[in-house]
Amino acid sequence: MGRVASLLGSAVFLVVAPGVVAGLVPWWLTRWTFAPPLLDLAASRWLGAALMAPALLVLLDSFARFALEGRGTPAPVAPPETLVVGGAYRFVRNPMYVAVVTLILSQGLLLGQPALLAYGAAVWLAMHLFVVSYEEPRLRADHPGYEAYVRHVPRWLPRLRPWRP
Repeated sequence: MGRVASLLGSAVFLVVAPGVVAGLVPWWLTRWTFAPPLLDLAASRWLGAALMAPALLVLLDSFARFALEGRGTPAPVAPPETLVVGGAYRFVRNPMYVAVVTLILSQGLLLGQPALLAYGAAVWLAMHLFVVSYEEPRLRADHPGYEAYVRHVPRWLPRLRPWRP
């Protein structure tokens, strides 16, 4: 896949998938209305706000890496030609999913909306099941180097130091 097609496909998928899951659905659930802070802790709002920017940066960088490093998109219909192992992928195998769930949970903390925390947990479970049942078997079949990557980089909780292939 060419660079321009990869970038355009990734941009469209960014709006369609994470845009809906971490943007539109949370808005539908809460109308982004502030409720009292969770557990009556104002610090939960600060934590939510502080987590948003890094999560968004990781998400955007990961999408760009799929297009530029992998020469494809995150969409299953146009997967990358090359296994993406740079950037946040050196710390955790699923930085896009981690970033999306973090965005949802951070909105829940910022807005004081327990419904978003429950929704974030449900989204993580759905992503986990998708990763285990579809993505990982597909990556094992398509990329010979994936097994070594799996041995060194955790699925959900990031390593403290970057993996170097």
